[in-house]
Amino acid sequence: DVQLQASGGGLVQAGGSLRLSCEASGLRFDDSTIGWFRQAPGKEREGVSSISISDGAVWYPDVVQGRFTISSDKAKNTVYLQMNSLGPEDTAVYYCAAGSTYTVVALQTPDYWGQGTQVTVSS
Repeated sequence: DVQLQASGGGLVQAGGSLRLSCEASGLRFDDSTIGWFRQAPGKEREGVSSISISDGAVWYPDVVQGRFTISSDKAKNTVYLQMNSLGPEDTAVYYCAAGSTYTVVALQTPDYWGQGTQVTVSS
């Protein structure tokens, strides 16, 4: 079974930083695209970053560009999301997900989802 274990959420003050981790198992990690999505109360889910493990191609929407950085560690089958300059608008449950570049980036409907980790940014 594919498992995606997200961790690293928490409470941080505005302007602070957090690093989320997503450890993957049960899939061909090197052939996967891993994405981070978030959903705030009352809002639709949105993608915030993705990385193609095979070639390192990354994607960010404008709303997090320059503040969030995604990276991967193939030896640990883990993807990280470094989040800097956080603001209250970044408060959400963050999910990691996996699939192909097509399903994760183009369709924003990954094949596999992990459990979420709560990120709360206080003003």
